[in-house]
Amino acid sequence: MNRRTVLRWSGYVAVAVVFAIACVMLSNWQFARSAEREAELALVAGNYDRAPVDLAELIAPGAAFDPSDEWRTVTLRGEYLADDTLLVRNRPRGGTSAFEVLVPFRTDDGRVVIVDRGWVPPGRDQPEPDAVPAPPSGTATVTGRLQPGEMSAREGRSAPEGQVATIDLPLIAETIGEESAAVTSAYVLMTDEDPAAERPNALEPPSEDPGPHLSYAIQWILFAVMGFAFIWYMIRTEVAHRREDAESGESVPRRRKTGRRDRDMEAEDELLDVR
Repeated sequence: MNRRTVLRWSGYVAVAVVFAIACVMLSNWQFARSAEREAELALVAGNYDRAPVDLAELIAPGAAFDPSDEWRTVTLRGEYLADDTLLVRNRPRGGTSAFEVLVPFRTDDGRVVIVDRGWVPPGRDQPEPDAVPAPPSGTATVTGRLQPGEMSAREGRSAPEGQVATIDLPLIAETIGEESAAVTSAYVLMTDEDPAAERPNALEPPSEDPGPHLSYAIQWILFAVMGFAFIWYMIRTEVAHRREDAESGESVPRRRKTGRRDRDMEAEDELLDVR
């Protein structure tokens, strides 16, 4: 075995090792994503159907939202601030770029909580909704599930007046002029209200799909193994060819005949037969 062959095989193995390292890193990332998704599903399962409690039991005045309380059901008593209704644009609902309807709600303790009443589709002849159902007027009781606020919109992404790009609670509090009273760590997905009023389309429950992360993680491991198997096959094939060459007494590896060479030989044979 000459030095050039050893170097070539070493290069094959190095490529396989680098490929395997990349596959392992991607596999670990998918395992981490799978664990995160399992934790999310466990949180939903543990909180979604728990009995409603007053908002103050989970978010006391001056306190922040605890992420472990996501999807807990709370009860709000107070009054909607209907004049400050905002629409969250570009929400994928009902197969359209819909709008979610956010209405601030002033509770009996003076805090302002953002309530997501549901979604409305774009208009028939315009991008904005044709109509937005109004909340009940006067004193009302709202039941809904706690959700953390969303990240701020990307720089350069804006929204027309009366709309917001994301449920960015500090920005919404500033927009409606309630910076001091607004709860900016969580909002409420409405499930019921009393007195009842016309409401937008209800938001769908969270998905129970664990996602493809675990299967992707296993696939990356298999790809790493296949990389080594492919390199082993290439080396084994080359060794077998060299052994055949040695047994036949050839000093250099045999080259496969091309289809063009075979056709040329056949043409020469035909000429000889004619002569």
